[in-house]
Amino acid sequence: MLFSEALGLPVLTLDDAEELGAVRALTVDAVSGVVTHVRVRGPHRKETVLPWGALHALGPDAVLVRSAAAPAEVPPHYELPGLRILAETGDQLGTVQDVAFEPGTGRLEAVLTAHGDLPADRLLGLGEHALVVRAG
Repeated sequence: MLFSEALGLPVLTLDDAEELGAVRALTVDAVSGVVTHVRVRGPHRKETVLPWGALHALGPDAVLVRSAAAPAEVPPHYELPGLRILAETGDQLGTVQDVAFEPGTGRLEAVLTAHGDLPADRLLGLGEHALVVRAG
């Protein structure tokens, strides 16, 4: 699945199908190569952050969550699409167009760019200014 396909999906509780809102963003830990949190925009633009472990299923039509409880700790969030990509050598490799991930586990598969796909195992770090990847 692509980040762009997940954005805007309705987020529903598993027990009573209460709609919490829609997926606004996915937070990534670049070092481990996984989606760690789902950011949900609810009524009145209120944002809820859910840990990936709270998800029951993520499909093409909706996201089902076991619990709407917020995590104890919320990591910083950086928007990947549009972010520039730098090799560890400092070379610019373009910008992130989208990210492919496995919806069952949240494991990143690839970063999509105009110059081709970068395998997720090349990711080294992520910050507000760039995604840093292994050279080569």
